[in-house]
Amino acid sequence: MEFKAYKMDGLGNDFVIIDRRKNNISLDREKIIDLGKRNRIGFDQLIFIDKIDPINPDFNPITIFNSDGDEVEACGNGSRCIAKILCEEMNKDSAIIVTSNRILKAQKIAEKKIKMEMGEPKFDWRKIPLSKNIDHKKISLKIDDNELKDGFALNVGNPHIIFFVEDCFKYDLKKIGPLVENNDLFPEKINLTFAQVKDSSNILVNVWERGAGLTKACGTAACATGVAAFEKKLTDNKINIHFKEGFLNIEYNKLISMTGPVSDIKEIIIKL
Repeated sequence: MEFKAYKMDGLGNDFVIIDRRKNNISLDREKIIDLGKRNRIGFDQLIFIDKIDPINPDFNPITIFNSDGDEVEACGNGSRCIAKILCEEMNKDSAIIVTSNRILKAQKIAEKKIKMEMGEPKFDWRKIPLSKNIDHKKISLKIDDNELKDGFALNVGNPHIIFFVEDCFKYDLKKIGPLVENNDLFPEKINLTFAQVKDSSNILVNVWERGAGLTKACGTAACATGVAAFEKKLTDNKINIHFKEGFLNIEYNKLISMTGPVSDIKEIIIKL
């Protein structure tokens, strides 16, 4: 079996995108894990563009899988990449993308720059979710020899916890990340960010992505960090979240918007 797909990235956060609006392509967990290996094709997430519901022809549904084969609810950078594909395909400057739990509105700002309306953050412990009712703004975890304090947990389409620290690269994420991700406090696992505030408009981050591991960038982590920083009165509500290969601009006023670059669309052939 062989079929066409796309390879794209946003700030190094990379994706394989499969269009199954015409062809009913299905991959089981083992095939997704195999394709996700860096010596195979390699990706942080695999995203399907699904068939459109004739009742809502302007809504473009997608299904997202992490490289560990788990289906997930959100992928900010991936959604912006999908938006670029759809905008070019329809010769429009906007598109509406539907995930399993959100409707996202995208706008093409420039040839390789997409703005995405990401919706409203959730702070209720049951919706993050946490396994017990505790203050989501002040979570402390004892992880090996590390005492992580005042973590801010929230849901921006998927669950995140952010720890604001003096040096975000001080921590060994390959060691700490899996332990936080799989902590009993987080029944659906969680994304982990160490955030370093540079000034009222700029934050440097280091991210461990649930189901994907250490990642060059993560759009929903940028959204979550921007919201948490503003709620903790550490920054303004317009914030640049810096990753190794660039930054995303996050604006937060009840609703979250994320603006940033996407790559060219590269067509690939997948052989199974």
